[in-house]
Amino acid sequence: MDSKNCPVTLTTHVIGGKWKPSILFYLERRVCRFSELQRFLAGPTKKMLTQQLRELERDDIVRRKVYAEVPPRVEYSLTKHGESLRPILRLMSAWGKKHRARYCANGN
Repeated sequence: MDSKNCPVTLTTHVIGGKWKPSILFYLERRVCRFSELQRFLAGPTKKMLTQQLRELERDDIVRRKVYAEVPPRVEYSLTKHGESLRPILRLMSAWGKKHRARYCANGN
């Protein structure tokens, strides 16, 4: 099987990126506003977070809902297609909790 047909390559193409897995971790649990995601992630610039959210929206993983209010309110949530990632996200979370000490003990 070549890399174009590898299902793991496809999955990492869609959900890979410095901030995408963390974005999905929070959206898997609840609907979030942009400012909430910024606060939860405490790292990406506004531009980078916007880019990662747009890519997830383009791939039909995340839904962006704009409310006609002043000031405008924007909320992000998983689409039905994005919800199919829940088992993967939960397994990744469980693995990270189990092995946290191994990778965080020396400051990594």
